[in-house]
Amino acid sequence: MKLLIVDDHPLFSEGLAALLRQAGPETTVLLAGDSAQGLSLAEAHPDLDAVILDLKLPGSDGLSALIEFGKRRPQLPVIILSSSEDPRDVRRALASGALGYIPKSETPARILAAVQFVLAGNVYVPTFMANEAASTSAGAAGHRRPEGAGATLTGRQIDVLRLVCDGHSNKAIARMLGLSDKTVKVHVTAIFEKLNVVNRMQAATAAKKARLI
Repeated sequence: MKLLIVDDHPLFSEGLAALLRQAGPETTVLLAGDSAQGLSLAEAHPDLDAVILDLKLPGSDGLSALIEFGKRRPQLPVIILSSSEDPRDVRRALASGALGYIPKSETPARILAAVQFVLAGNVYVPTFMANEAASTSAGAAGHRRPEGAGATLTGRQIDVLRLVCDGHSNKAIARMLGLSDKTVKVHVTAIFEKLNVVNRMQAATAAKKARLI
């Protein structure tokens, strides 16, 4: 297994690399201090299994780097590992193509387990997001949304949602609807927030329950 860490804090990167090597004796970990170096290493190593990316990087933000990784290596899983525990950052990252969001406050064991969870083909969502969703559901139990709740999504957002539910990437949706990748990303983020979901699978489930598609 070969992993790439993109983080500008050497001490943290080295500690994380040591942790990831516990996954197996043949685990190789590459380190990059910024997005440019990370993208260069990703192109030079086609056998990478995953990228672990910080949201705050010198010279660019992590979301821009995430989108660029998606353009250059669309099949390469990218996991965000960040000090931010803002639900909006989680939604933006997942809407932009991340397959996991791990808070840096997690224990080493949980970080390692989360990385392995994504490598097994799953999407990792942090515990605080699950707690938020449960709290919202509990609050909504005594205050049901009216049947016309789908009207809170714009017509264009409904178009994007249909294509998301069909399994299309942001790039494909942009091409099909004649929009820019950035505009599609904005729509997907808004959809996640309005449906109170954190990934595409949850969006599809929520859309079907609300009969939006």
